[in-house]
Amino acid sequence: MVRDYSDFLPGGTPQRREPTALELLGWGPAFARQIDADALTATPPVRVVAVHRSGLQVAGDGIDETIPPGLDATVGDWLLYDRARPRSSRVLERKSLIKRRAPGTGRAVQLIAANIDTVFVVTSCNADFNVARLERYVALAFEAGIEPVIVLTKADLADDTEPYVDAARKVSDRVPVVALDARGEEPAEVLADWCKPGRTVAFLGSSGVGKSTLTNALLGAQAIATQGIREDDARGRHTTTRRELHATPGGCLVLDTPGMRELQLTDAATGIADVFEDIEALAASCRFTDCQHETEPGCAVLAAIDDGSLDPARFNRWRKLQAEDTFNSASLAERREKDRAFGKLVRSAVKVKLDRKR
Repeated sequence: MVRDYSDFLPGGTPQRREPTALELLGWGPAFARQIDADALTATPPVRVVAVHRSGLQVAGDGIDETIPPGLDATVGDWLLYDRARPRSSRVLERKSLIKRRAPGTGRAVQLIAANIDTVFVVTSCNADFNVARLERYVALAFEAGIEPVIVLTKADLADDTEPYVDAARKVSDRVPVVALDARGEEPAEVLADWCKPGRTVAFLGSSGVGKSTLTNALLGAQAIATQGIREDDARGRHTTTRRELHATPGGCLVLDTPGMRELQLTDAATGIADVFEDIEALAASCRFTDCQHETEPGCAVLAAIDDGSLDPARFNRWRKLQAEDTFNSASLAERREKDRAFGKLVRSAVKVKLDRKR
């Protein structure tokens, strides 16, 4: 197996050969362009393959280490690993980043995963199915610059999957929808077009919708424990407790994530606009540029609701996500400003203290 990185360095000439250890982890030109070949020996590239309470597990060419907490990185990130000072390792620029406002009353942003190529938004053909939740996940993917695919599981248990498929397709014309049985060989066959060698995919969705079962199907083994759902409300129990990348036999990396009880969008205005591009197009046709789509004359959005071409429920979900994102983004900006002010105050106090010692 080739052990250098020359094929991916600027000016390198790719040759037909077996994939390197880094390529099997998803390494490619987008990351190689960011590094200096002379620095590779001192700080070799590694990828964050799991997030534990004890830190970040990283893997590379002959490297399998854990970096203690403190580095601002997440699963999927590529780092230039500093062996002497692991927490000073450099995070390479990301191709994509999935983030959300952290659960609770705080205003922090939680990093979910980085450098994902395709997100499979998973839901079930049962009482768990929720269009509003699908719209949130798809907006998250669009904002991150990731290709979303809606995957409907438990198709084998539904009397008729068409109503679920039709509803999922209305989320966005740009998002493929597939329905399948998460067990057996069907997932590997149906999802093959997105699970190519060297690509990284992720399963996102609520607990109990089959994310771990799908991951096991792609791995061809029961590598991840699974649990059933509650019969009374079709809600799932948490099985996956950490975010971790798994290598499939076909050379694709798959990320299984814990179910998210709360998905608050922040800094996702573009993603929301992409999901609701039909409403955005209508809003652009309103008579007034500052139309609030309430009682204004010449409102194209209200006209579409009146003539039945726009579902008022979809309109209300659009407004709700917009308001949520605006509030969370403003809260985040306020937090950042306070952090900057506090940092400036600390630096000033330190300077005064040092001046007094002189």
